[in-house]
Amino acid sequence: MSTTTTAEPRDTAQPGRVLTLLRSSTLWTLAVLVALFLFFAVLRPAEFASTFNIRNVATDSAILLVLAVGMTFVIVSAGIDLSVGSILVFSGVIAAKTMVALGGTTAGWGAILLGALAGAGSGLGWGLVNGLLVAKAKIPPLIATLGSLGVSLGLAQVITNGSDVNQIPAKLSNAVGYGLVFGVPWLVIIAVAIAVVFGLLLALTRFGRHTYAIGSNAEAARRVGIKVDRHLIKVYALSGLLSGVAGVLSLAHYTTTTIASHTSDNLGAIAAVVIGGASLFGGVGSIGGTVIGVLIPGVLRNGLIILGAQRFWLDVAVGAVLVVAVFFDQLRRTARERQ
Repeated sequence: MSTTTTAEPRDTAQPGRVLTLLRSSTLWTLAVLVALFLFFAVLRPAEFASTFNIRNVATDSAILLVLAVGMTFVIVSAGIDLSVGSILVFSGVIAAKTMVALGGTTAGWGAILLGALAGAGSGLGWGLVNGLLVAKAKIPPLIATLGSLGVSLGLAQVITNGSDVNQIPAKLSNAVGYGLVFGVPWLVIIAVAIAVVFGLLLALTRFGRHTYAIGSNAEAARRVGIKVDRHLIKVYALSGLLSGVAGVLSLAHYTTTTIASHTSDNLGAIAAVVIGGASLFGGVGSIGGTVIGVLIPGVLRNGLIILGAQRFWLDVAVGAVLVVAVFFDQLRRTARERQ
């Protein structure tokens, strides 16, 4: 008797799990990534599928991945953060100024650590400002973070008089910026470690469950006892902190503050999160999907460059992928509302 009663639930549950797996947006975006990789690898096996090129794609995607991890929490909570690229620049400037003041190109690891903490701390500060504006001042996230975008970038230019800071410690660039561990760049290892830690935070902890609940229905979350305002401040603070970390990594990789760059990093991070299956309406998304969403544009750009496509076609291709991802997000949301 006991054998019969335990076998029945397994038989009925199996098709449900298969259907759930087939309906998973992460599975389909992974299939797109694999198809893109195979497409370019078949056309140009020697150039595209080489270890050197794969390492380049991973390295080029590492800093954007750190930004996109923070953006995932914000978008899952039904918010948006347009300021991540500018906070990256501001944090890089603060970190660089600190390291230069403590020794410049010959600075040791103590000065580098203090500079990195200053950069990450300034990013955290901007994130707290964004969170307070959104949660307490009730300013729409789009407007609040658009304001932070302009103010943080402007202050970075004021601090440096519009010129990049270049005297970065050689130890930082040699180790973190270009160093390898068993052939894997340190930048990639750090970005993957951040993705794993915060992926577990979003998927397995109460903090993650509250983020999903607020993104699905903030009023319902408030009624069941979730402190929505306090949680949103933490979510935006997390996004700012990771932008600060990305600023330090950018400093190590480019050995300069790159003030004029990173203007489209905010859109790149949003695109990666949406391509990875997160919903702009909140309540849906995962760090695993974001990792794939970062790699798809990276592989697409790299493959098209190797095929000799003109540069402006790269933006056309990535933009088309983003529109398709948002279209499927709308279809998924409509289907969910019907259920």
